[in-house]
Amino acid sequence: QVQLVESGGGLVQAGGSLRLSCVVSGLTFSSTNMGWFRQAPGKEREFVAGIRYSGGTQYYLDSVRGRFTISRDNAKNTVYLQMNKLEFEDTAVYVCAAAKPLVGYNAVARSTNYDYWGQGTQVTVSG
Repeated sequence: QVQLVESGGGLVQAGGSLRLSCVVSGLTFSSTNMGWFRQAPGKEREFVAGIRYSGGTQYYLDSVRGRFTISRDNAKNTVYLQMNKLEFEDTAVYVCAAAKPLVGYNAVARSTNYDYWGQGTQVTVSG
């Protein structure tokens, strides 16, 4: 059974930082692309960041590039999202997901390419 369990969300002031973690079990993590998505109330789910199975290539939503960093530790079956300089607009439920080892931003950012999803962790940024 595949499980993705996120942690690290919370309430933070604008300009602050949070680090999200997602521990994965039940699949070959080192062969799996990983992504972070978010969904704010009343909005569509959107891609935030993705990382290829080797960790060598990362992809970012334009509005978070330079503020967020996605990384992974294949020995710990864990993917991280370091979020710095948080803005009110970053408030959302953040969800990690596992995908086939596809290449290219369009493929990595497409939610339908992800096979497994976590439950999500709430990130709230106060103004």
